[in-house]
Amino acid sequence: VKWTHKGEWSYPARQTPMKTLTDMTSYIDIVKNLNALFESDELDDVDELEQVYEQYDADRFFESVYMDRDDYDTLVELVKTKKNVILQGAPGVGKTFAAKRLAYSIMGEKNQDRVMMVQFHQSYSYEDFIMGFRPTEHGFELQNGVFYDFCKEAESDKEHSYFFIIDEINRGNLSKILGELFMLIESDKRDVSVRLLYSNEKFSIPRNVYIIGMMNTADRSLSLIDYALRRSFSFFAMEPGFQTEGFQAYMKKLDNDTFTALIEKIQELNREITKDASLGAGFCIGHSYFCGQEECSQVWMQLVVEYDILPMLEEYWFDEPAKIQKWQNVLRGVFNDE
Repeated sequence: VKWTHKGEWSYPARQTPMKTLTDMTSYIDIVKNLNALFESDELDDVDELEQVYEQYDADRFFESVYMDRDDYDTLVELVKTKKNVILQGAPGVGKTFAAKRLAYSIMGEKNQDRVMMVQFHQSYSYEDFIMGFRPTEHGFELQNGVFYDFCKEAESDKEHSYFFIIDEINRGNLSKILGELFMLIESDKRDVSVRLLYSNEKFSIPRNVYIIGMMNTADRSLSLIDYALRRSFSFFAMEPGFQTEGFQAYMKKLDNDTFTALIEKIQELNREITKDASLGAGFCIGHSYFCGQEECSQVWMQLVVEYDILPMLEEYWFDEPAKIQKWQNVLRGVFNDE
């Protein structure tokens, strides 16, 4: 700890965490109030240390994300020009895993301060996202939402890019969550102001804010994105990366004949899923189910097949038991052939 001030100050908030040691990072409003106490004080005796972040480029991206280089270049260009991109695909294609790393590779550094991730759900609201009244000990107070604070932070640092990542973007009611900002997320409407519902304040989304959403195409219970909102986003389909250079190198490193045979069967399965009129490419099995292993054991592979892949197929073909039985035999047969 490096003490910068000594004295007494009157804190404007009604309530603060009453603990000896508290991580204040997530208490955005409290941190702002605390910083405001010292804005007028001179800190000539305090050396400001410039934060140095780990460098992160396209090569670092490909070390952990299995994507073709042409697809990566296209995706980067989409993000830079459209400012709003949705990564769509079946479970296991690495949408969430790739999103942050995509942001880092565009920024050129692994700066987590300029990247924020939230997850939408059915109860997520405008009050959570932009601004709303929240209950306190003495009634209700107007509090900023996570996207409002993120935009204000980006507005004060226009020389750098900021990335707001939304997982499961199609689980939320986007019209309800965005409210009057429905129009402002469009790339040509950045820096255009509208008056906010609760505070009567004029608000705009800075040009240096980029939005990356993730959408699961295999969940039939989820509604599709509103057509009016689709023009604000570009949609990039992420596919299983079994044939990418990265995954092939990973498979070579594991050097396991059973694993290689299993992946071949999974690719055969994906071809049948793609041809199925009731499913299609958006339901293919992703590569991430088979990643992250330093050593490849038969027990691990069997667990993936029995408790990840087969239950998904039972959901896909719940009315076609013959297909389920066929692929149970095929996938389990990989291990029985040893």
